[in-house]
Amino acid sequence: MASQIPSASQIRASLGLLCWENRDLALACGVAAQSISNIKLGTTRPHPRILSSIRMVLESQGIEFLDNDGVRRRPEGVEVLNGRDGMKLFWDLVYAFAQSTGGIIRQNGIPEAPLDACAPEVAAIQRKRMETLVHEKNDIVGRAIIEEGDFNFIATTYFDYRWHPENTPPAVPYYIFGDTVGIFAFEADPSPKVVLITSPTIAKAYSTQFDKAWELAKIPPQSRMVKK
Repeated sequence: MASQIPSASQIRASLGLLCWENRDLALACGVAAQSISNIKLGTTRPHPRILSSIRMVLESQGIEFLDNDGVRRRPEGVEVLNGRDGMKLFWDLVYAFAQSTGGIIRQNGIPEAPLDACAPEVAAIQRKRMETLVHEKNDIVGRAIIEEGDFNFIATTYFDYRWHPENTPPAVPYYIFGDTVGIFAFEADPSPKVVLITSPTIAKAYSTQFDKAWELAKIPPQSRMVKK
């Protein structure tokens, strides 16, 4: 998935594909609707941070930017992300989804310590910006199921944690946000390898599986669940 800063014409086309108004994109990016209007018309030179936010939001909605000012809805498919650079892109996609759409983020069978260790500085940035976002919005729910006895509750400011009961088969590590499922393999080199599947059908199936597991999962001792 090649990411690029969208042009004014690509932003106009993207909003058309999504049937979005200026205010929809403005709300998702945290800017004024007039700013989006000016960017679309090319009458202002926006800060790179704003353009980057617009890109992430539109990509999280399934928009893909092509060469020669092309735009299309991203087709269902599979992509493989690897190592630190892969995790940076993965966290950017998760953040853009939370920022623009909200909803439930599901994490199953992914131990926080190895996940954090793959790219500590990238993970730290993700935690900080997610904490800020969750504080500003009230439509983001994070749920993580980890193995019983694992007390690495790293992201308690925006995740609720539960345990898989002891003596149950280990879960295939996966992460769900929107129509995307990321399946993790920590044995890869570089680690982790994330198989990113974009498919509403598959994401719904995994979400249903997760929700059933969540109902059966154990609630850890509340004394260890202090918000950090």
